[in-house]
Amino acid sequence: MSEMVIALPDEKVAKRMMPASPPGLLAHPDSFARRHIGPSRSEVEQMLQTLAFSTIDDLIDTAVPEQIRLREKLKIPEALREFEALTALKKLASQNQVFRSYLGTGYYDTITPPVIQRNILENPGWYTQYTPYQAEISQGRLEALLNIQTMVIDLTGLEIANASLLDEATAAAEAMMMCHRLKEAEDRNVFFVSQDCHPQNIQVVRTRAKALAIEVVVRNHNTFAFDEKVFGALLQYPGTDGAVYDYQSFAEKAHAAGALVVVAADLLSLTLFRPPGEFGADVAVGSTQRFGVPLGYGGPHAAFFATRDAFKRQMPGRLIGVSKDSRARPALRLALGTREQHIRREKATSNICTAQVLLAIMAAMYAVYHGPEGLKKIAERIHRLARLLAAGLERLGYRVGQASSLSGQAGRLPHFDTLRDELRK
Repeated sequence: MSEMVIALPDEKVAKRMMPASPPGLLAHPDSFARRHIGPSRSEVEQMLQTLAFSTIDDLIDTAVPEQIRLREKLKIPEALREFEALTALKKLASQNQVFRSYLGTGYYDTITPPVIQRNILENPGWYTQYTPYQAEISQGRLEALLNIQTMVIDLTGLEIANASLLDEATAAAEAMMMCHRLKEAEDRNVFFVSQDCHPQNIQVVRTRAKALAIEVVVRNHNTFAFDEKVFGALLQYPGTDGAVYDYQSFAEKAHAAGALVVVAADLLSLTLFRPPGEFGADVAVGSTQRFGVPLGYGGPHAAFFATRDAFKRQMPGRLIGVSKDSRARPALRLALGTREQHIRREKATSNICTAQVLLAIMAAMYAVYHGPEGLKKIAERIHRLARLLAAGLERLGYRVGQASSLSGQAGRLPHFDTLRDELRK
């Protein structure tokens, strides 16, 4: 076998052959900042010329008071180009250890059908859309949102639903505020929250109530006594520990005392369980996450909000309505939009201007994809798996599904897919 020998020039010859390289000659030419952050150099020069300043520092010296300036340098790394940023992010993400989550509390792993992932989640025609200020132009988008409204109405047993909100916790806070507005003339300022609610729902409701001088009382729904100061109540269905309670008698007591009832419900469980509207709920809220939306480390996930027709003028969010165009053809329109994006801030029923519409559309299409019977079969399978797990845990010596000492109830409680277990004493 012959060998090929390559003779490399010595250092002096190499320097004559290769001219000196300026710094950054081999750097990647794509500038992330150039395409995504701020104006170009020529635009900066034009603005400075218009304002009669020679440099940005001169402008800052004139506009920003001395006493509020930060003197030390910002502790941020050098800017990266897009390719470099993606490489750095992948390296950082590779350090994550992904485990199966058993946390529950309203967050559940789910399967995103590939047809929904490809045609909606990854489709710029859907994911680049923003608030439809000229909503009627996008009839397809309105039809997709109408799907989620009708789906939520069917599952909650209530008369009207909006086109999604930010998440379950803020939807619960919005429901509290709506109840407060409806009872404002009666001088009521106490809102009851069941201790069986998800912890994030309790905390967000408390935070929102503080600014409105609303007193939030977190107690056991089985032993709570209503008085004339209570304007509403929030219940979790099923509870955060998985227990499924019969809330009808509670709702009757609340209505007898002049209070409204809000139920934060698991949407998938409603394919099997009695809908909130049938046992006395005035408002139903919850997350649509488990309808095909990935966990995403806790979000984002769209919420749903349903209520009685009598309360529609106080309902937060947007409402898609069925109408007719100028030629009497069926058409969809934005029937109500009482967010501050659409009307004066002080008149708005909601000051949260994000509704996670892309994810709401994913959830609606998940329901269309599986159909009513398909959703029910998914829920039944999940429930059977939970029962199988319960049987296995009991064989290992755990007490499964027993009411906690704080619940005020005794014995085993029905459940859907979440179990409370403890070692036998």
